[in-house]
Parts: sequence; C-alpha cells; structure tokens
Amino acid sequence: MRLLHTSDWHIGRTLHDKRRHDEHAAFLAWLRDLIEFRKVELLLVCGDIFDTITPGNRQLELYYSFLRSVSDTECRHVVIIGGNHDSPSLLDAPREILQTMGVHVVGNAPKDEAEAVLLLRDRKGDPEAIVCAVPFLRDRDVRISEEREHSRDKATRLAAGVATYYERVGVRARELKNEIESTSGVVVPIVVTGHLFTTGGKVTEDDGVRDLYVGTSAEIPATIFEEYADYIALGHLHVPQRVANLETIRYSGSPIPMGFKEATHQKQVVLVTSNDEELFLQIDAVPVPEFQKLQRISGSLDEIESALQDLVQQDVSVWVEVEYDGTLSPTQLREQLDAQIEGSSVEILKLGNTRMMDRMLQRQGWEQTLDDLDEREVFARRLAVEDIDEQECAQLTQLYESILYDLHEEVDQE
Repeated sequence: MRLLHTSDWHIGRTLHDKRRHDEHAAFLAWLRDLIEFRKVELLLVCGDIFDTITPGNRQLELYYSFLRSVSDTECRHVVIIGGNHDSPSLLDAPREILQTMGVHVVGNAPKDEAEAVLLLRDRKGDPEAIVCAVPFLRDRDVRISEEREHSRDKATRLAAGVATYYERVGVRARELKNEIESTSGVVVPIVVTGHLFTTGGKVTEDDGVRDLYVGTSAEIPATIFEEYADYIALGHLHVPQRVANLETIRYSGSPIPMGFKEATHQKQVVLVTSNDEELFLQIDAVPVPEFQKLQRISGSLDEIESALQDLVQQDVSVWVEVEYDGTLSPTQLREQLDAQIEGSSVEILKLGNTRMMDRMLQRQGWEQTLDDLDEREVFARRLAVEDIDEQECAQLTQLYESILYDLHEEVDQE
C-alpha cells in the first residue's frame, strides 16, 4: 500500500488581506497529479481543510472538485478528519454521498469511540488497513468542565480526556486487527490520525497556529500513541516534523507558508510505502513546489531598494515583507518603495519600521516590551515619536479613544 499524508490546507486563508485561492488551486492540482503518478491508494487529510468554519462557495468548490478528481485515480480511499479551524457539521454533512466515492469524513468526534475505527478494503473486498480516524477533540468531546476551574486544571483534565479517547479507540483497533488476522491470516496495518499539539512540537511566530483550547494549549505527550499503531499521521502544526524523534509519528505540516517567517521553509507531504513483508517499508518526505514566492527584506533604505530591484529584475510574482531601519515616515517610505516597484510583479504586503518600534518602547533609558504596555500607552508612545502639534495630537487621541470605546462595546455585547 502507498499512503499519502497531508494536513492544514487552510483553504480560504489570506495573507495581509491578499487572497490565496490560486495557491491552493495550484497545490491541489499538484497533489492530484502526485497521487496519480505515485499510485497512492490511501490519502490522509489530517484536519484544517478550511481556514474558517464558514468557507465561501469558491473554497467549497475547490475542495469538492479536488475530491472528485481523485476518484479518477487509483486512490481507493480518502480519509479526512476535522481540525480546530473546521466546522465539524459542515464536513460531515455530505458524508454519505462522499463515502460512495471512497471518501471517509470524520468531522465530529464520535461519542462511541469504536465508530472512529475504519476498516478499509481492497478492490477484492479483503481488509487492507485499519484507520483510527480521530479528529480534533474539543473540550466537550472528552471531559466535563468544573465550575471555577483553574486553566492549568482544565489543561490537565483535557489532556487526560484526549489520552483516554485514544486509548479506547486503540482497544477497538487491536480487537479488529486480531479478528482479521485470526480468521483470514491477513496482516493489516493500523494507522492513527490526530489534530492536536504534541509536547515539544515546533511552531513559527506567524504561522497562525491558534490555541487548541480556550485559555490554554493542552500539550499531548506522544506516549498516548501506543506501539500498536504502525503510522501516526498528525495535523495542526505547520512545521513538518517528527514527534519524539520517531519516524512513524509525523506532522506533514501545511503545504503553503502561513506567513513570511515560513518563506524559507521547504513544505512537504509524506509518502509511506509498504509491501507484504513489512507493513511500512519506507517513509519519504515529498517536497511541495513553491506556488507563490514570499520574500522578507530588512535593513536601511539603500539595502531595501537594492533587494527590491533584484526582485523586479527576476520578473516573477513576489509578495514582500519589509522591515525598515531608518528615519523616513511610513508614508514617505511607502511612496518611495511603491514608485520603485511600479509596473512590476513585486507587491509589498507588509511594511514595518524597526527603529520606530524601538523608539516607541524606550523610556527614560530603560526598555519595555509590548506586553508591559496597554493599548493606550502604545498609542501615546507612537504619537510621541512624531512631529505633531498639540492640537492635532489631542484630536488623534480623541479619535483613538472613540475607536477603543466602540471595540469594547462590541466585545461586551457578544
């Protein structure tokens, strides 16, 4: 069997208000071709298919068109689990229809853990794999909250609930495996899925990984995946990685960079191959092509302009994040850089001023971080570094206070 592991597509995601539909369309077209070329028989999609619980029609069309296209290949099974960004009910709604195409969807965690254990059969009808399709486990799925419970206690109880759920799923998977092997003599692999944060997992600063649970992130130790599992396919973390340094427990990572700090990361999907002698003979990371070039540029004005000129000459579509270390105002800087890239395929999506931020965070010879300041103090520091007269400063402060008031009113009404 050839198994392909992917996750965290985040269809519908934007980058600084820039829509990324073309990237996702290109990735799914490439993935479909890879499935056909490598003769993949089982595709695992381990959560966060969409970026929000309310994807638009364009995002849904992309998702369903991909699933239909996979049905034209030799891939017999597609197993999809829900992630924390997904709407479980939206994923589950067409489950019966998709199952006729060999697509198995588990959006909501089944109350009966045995229902999360899928027996997949080959074209002859013989058992060929057992998949423990465990989606993102929400608080309501695995434990009962207690009043006035401290966040640390919540995390502990939740982690214990997740471990118990996997344990019960594992019991059913082992029973099913023993039944098959004792009656038919066929040895079938057990594959476990998950969408969670394992202890020691690596993230990047702007990859968009949100807290798994309200108030805290419950870290789940790799020990919950017992030795009965032949391969554990995980989602949620966007950096591809092995868990506990084990080859058979992996995050495939997101297929496109979630932010500029991932611009230099090589994205991947994971191909797992087995034969009759060994359940999983080989595990390969397959590099995902770059569908949209991202570039981070930092330094003085001269350094930034030189780097931008190089990108313009390449004549390819590039989205750029600029970190400027100088004294020009944001307006002046933006006008000057926009003039340089005008008419090219280079777009500046984010423009920051490191020196300005440092000046904002300095006070009487000692430094503070943003965590030390509230929203009013940050705004006051920002005004202090600009050449603004008192009347204009007072007007801007009044407008800012009005915005804060409206924001707090909205929060209070929710």
